[in-house]
Amino acid sequence: RAQTLKAGGLFHPVSREGALVLNNLFLTTATASVLIGTLYPLLLESLTGNKISVGAPFFNLTFGPLMVPLLLAVSFGPLLAWKRGDLAGVGQRLMAAFAISLAIVAAVLLFVDKATLLAALGAGLAAWLMLGSLTDLVVKAGAGKASLGVMGRRLAGLPGSVFGTMLAHFGLGVTVLGIVAVTSFETENILTMKQGDTLDVAGYTLRFDGVVREQGPNYIDDRADFALLNAAGTQVDTISSAKRLYTARRMPTTEAGIKTFVFSQLYVSLGDPGANGQMVVRVWYKPLVTLIWIGSLFMMAGGMASLADRRLRVGAPSSSRKPSKAATGAAA
Repeated sequence: RAQTLKAGGLFHPVSREGALVLNNLFLTTATASVLIGTLYPLLLESLTGNKISVGAPFFNLTFGPLMVPLLLAVSFGPLLAWKRGDLAGVGQRLMAAFAISLAIVAAVLLFVDKATLLAALGAGLAAWLMLGSLTDLVVKAGAGKASLGVMGRRLAGLPGSVFGTMLAHFGLGVTVLGIVAVTSFETENILTMKQGDTLDVAGYTLRFDGVVREQGPNYIDDRADFALLNAAGTQVDTISSAKRLYTARRMPTTEAGIKTFVFSQLYVSLGDPGANGQMVVRVWYKPLVTLIWIGSLFMMAGGMASLADRRLRVGAPSSSRKPSKAATGAAA
């Protein structure tokens, strides 16, 4: 019988199966690097008593270099055929996405103030992911080969897994764009302010209006109010931040004030009080930070769309045993 067994499931390295293997390899290695960086200080302290800290430099040198080539390859995967793919043909289909991504890199360098080369390349990578996901959908709809009506019918007939892949990869690009914007263009201000002092941030003026003490059910708040003024000097909002002291345990905490501008956020946090009513204030402006969560929602929607695909549903097994004659006679 062993002679009748044949190997099955073989595939060429350049294929969709090969892309999935590459994806799993990079993700597993990246996960292992994060796990090692997190647990190594704890294991070292428990075994030797020595204390070390593993911070951002380690993760930037391990996680980042692993993820960049994976993100570059993401757009190729859905366009590759099963078993054996045509890498050159897929590259031709992605030429438009590649050209637009390069144009975005150049535009960021030329028109965005204080943009670095890494920020521009990150924006281009995000565009590459989003445009690549749309390219897969356009190719499957038959763009350039069929009329709009036929394309619409083809799109309507595509399985849910196709839309799930597109949404997940598009959301990944949105998340990458948010991460790049925050890490490259975030601003932080730490200063001492007294009532009436102002700070210019993100095209607005932040005015410190003083501190008010409030009694809560189990805490005491020293709440600071900040007026947010637009370029015309008109107040558009009030941001409140507080130093909170829980009376039972005498445990102080900081309650940050957050203002969301659709895609960006402004954070105001209080430090230690100074003399003459002054207060140490920390102000962060994080551009496009909400894109990180919007991209995550896209990825979640992609997963749900894939799960809704009828082709991937597995029916519950049913019993094939028939009732015996004795049981049938007893029932009669």
